[in-house]
Amino acid sequence: MPPSAESDPDLPRLLHAGPFHLALRAALTARGLPLHRVQHRLAAQGIKVGVTSLSYWQQGARRPQRPESLRAVRALEQILELPEGTLLRLLSASGAAGAATSRPPARSYRALVSAGAAVDELLAGLELPADGGLHTVGHHERVRVGAGGELLDRASQHVVRAHRDGVDRYLAVHHGDPGCDPERIRVRAGENCRTGRVRWHRGTGVLVAELLFDARLRTGDTYLFGYGFEDGTGGRCTEYVRGFTYTGGQYVLQVRFDEAALPVRCRRFTRSSPGAPRTALADLTPSGRHRAVHLVEESVRRGILGIAWDWD
Repeated sequence: MPPSAESDPDLPRLLHAGPFHLALRAALTARGLPLHRVQHRLAAQGIKVGVTSLSYWQQGARRPQRPESLRAVRALEQILELPEGTLLRLLSASGAAGAATSRPPARSYRALVSAGAAVDELLAGLELPADGGLHTVGHHERVRVGAGGELLDRASQHVVRAHRDGVDRYLAVHHGDPGCDPERIRVRAGENCRTGRVRWHRGTGVLVAELLFDARLRTGDTYLFGYGFEDGTGGRCTEYVRGFTYTGGQYVLQVRFDEAALPVRCRRFTRSSPGAPRTALADLTPSGRHRAVHLVEESVRRGILGIAWDWD
């Protein structure tokens, strides 16, 4: 039967004023269609959308953005027997409202890392925006460099805070050194998370991994989790950097070297973009027994922060 006010008294209001995700949820309820049946009907029209994506759309955790997803929204209007353009109009309106009320736009990965275009491409394929609804409260990262000067692995202890409801995952990006094999890089999920989808870009050595939380966060909630990447597939590295799209949050980076490959000089630095010169240079002295250097940034700024070293 078509949706009606008797099925959900709020449906007419939601179809008129939105927001998109509540209108979609109410229309699905009114039609009595479970998500797997909706997926089957979309598939019959040649549209591939997962049940997970449909669930995120009705919860407001994700918004349809890709052309295939927008095509699915048009088909949903037919499946749910809604006036043509109803959901698309709400989707457009919620996007404009979000732009006016959300945090300031983040710098894109293209502006922060040399392989940023590959990262943006992988994000689009996963239907995950660069801003996943989280910002960092504190991030402690440990990097190990092997006997051949290669990046062996890195481990992170991360505390984040949600700035919207429904967030249940974090997007981790790893950029291997020249010559690395992203298919051989392993994602290691630690406490309070598990590994979701993993995608890589062979030409640039970029790997993107979802880390799924054990809880769905509400606005203002904090969450602590750990994760890492086991690499060791690239050539000799000379720096480790991290790009920050937002200001705020503490960042601690430690780089530890193998006793068979000790650098002759280490320095911390900042950089406004991948091609810009290094600035705010400061020498770092490795600790004797642990062969490690570190930096502490109490409140990060947008841009690039890292440690560089020179080999003999």
